Amino acid sequence: MTTIVLSAGGTGGHLFPAQALAGELVRRGKQIVVMTDSRGHGYTDAFPGARIEIVPSAAFSDRSFIGLVSAPFEIVAGIVVSLTKLLRIRPSAVIGFGGYPSVPVMVAACLARFPTAILAPDAVLGRANRLVANFVRMIAANFPLVRFVPKDMSKVVYTGNPLRPEVIGVAGAPYEMPAKDGPLHLLVFGGSQGARAFSELVPPAIALLPAAMKARLEIIQQCRPEDLETVRVAYSAANVKAELAPFFRDLPLRMVRAHLVIARSGAGTVSELATIGRPAILVPLPHALDDNQTPNADALVQVGGGWRVAQKDLTSEKLAGMLTAAFSDPHALAKCAADARKLAKPDATLRLADLVEKLEASA
Repeated sequence: MTTIVLSAGGTGGHLFPAQALAGELVRRGKQIVVMTDSRGHGYTDAFPGARIEIVPSAAFSDRSFIGLVSAPFEIVAGIVVSLTKLLRIRPSAVIGFGGYPSVPVMVAACLARFPTAILAPDAVLGRANRLVANFVRMIAANFPLVRFVPKDMSKVVYTGNPLRPEVIGVAGAPYEMPAKDGPLHLLVFGGSQGARAFSELVPPAIALLPAAMKARLEIIQQCRPEDLETVRVAYSAANVKAELAPFFRDLPLRMVRAHLVIARSGAGTVSELATIGRPAILVPLPHALDDNQTPNADALVQVGGGWRVAQKDLTSEKLAGMLTAAFSDPHALAKCAADARKLAKPDATLRLADLVEKLEASA
């Protein structure tokens, strides 16, 4: 049984694809070791049967002066610890999923000449991945890379972004076009930061819609706990049906039922919209590092799967106009849903696992 090392940061964007790949590799008879920072102690449930190895790591962003001074030493320590662990484990491949905790591991793996690859879920290489992109053997990309590309583009393989089973289970679910005089299902979500902006923008936009359209609307919206009551009052005043919550555990199923989605454009969100096949108005997070969400949104827009609008340009009046136009043309919405699937790679996990086995064979 060969051993594969996976290294990922502690956020869902890094962990979910790593989990998906781990599950497929275990099914193929591989042993998994997850190397990450101190948060890794909480990963046991996410990676059943895997061994968790902790390595020191540090990021240079959003740190105190003392933190900035100590960061290089922490990173060097992380590389040394990672190298020691890798030489003991002797993996047949080391795969990085981004996030600063992956940097020491991937640097150590490159120094030791283990077969290496990184996953690039965004259309822009993330900062951690940029540090190692020119040294790893392969880059598994989700969208066409538009900025900070590696010197050797021949190492880029477009596998897609591995998605959670709940999404794969509803991949390509039929889009039910809004019936004449029937309900209009609008889904609004965007994480904690996205939820705040949408709580401020969407309710006043809904209030501006034609009365007949408001009477048909059924909204499901993610809101921060502190915004729930304000948003609830706004929709009640507009006589619009709305279900509000800080988090929806069954979000993929709610995406299936949606006629239109308003969301941010993180790699996971865009990949899920494409895989399920739903039209969306995408509002990239304005303060995202390197503006990585805008090219993600553009990837969906370019295949005809929706619309992208910058938050600075989005007024309630503009959003009301976009919603009115979209819901007034059900056939156009259905075409957007079909076109979104052009970007989908529902077999991304299998493709990435195949890439890992190709790496093993090259050792």
